[in-house]
Amino acid sequence: MTEGAGAPSDDPPPTPPQRPDDEDCCGQGCVPCIFDFYDEAMGKYREALAAWKERHPLHSPD
Repeated sequence: MTEGAGAPSDDPPPTPPQRPDDEDCCGQGCVPCIFDFYDEAMGKYREALAAWKERHPLHSPD
């Protein structure tokens, strides 16, 4: 198997988490709120995407 630029061929880009709809929040000030979980997931996604881009410098997941 030949891999381009040292990146594994079975290394797809990470997928972003689905943003909750505004209606999914109950508006009661929950701690944590559903949007807190989303923000945390987005942070992990950004880290994973940055690592993926380092492994695939010539590709963009877009």
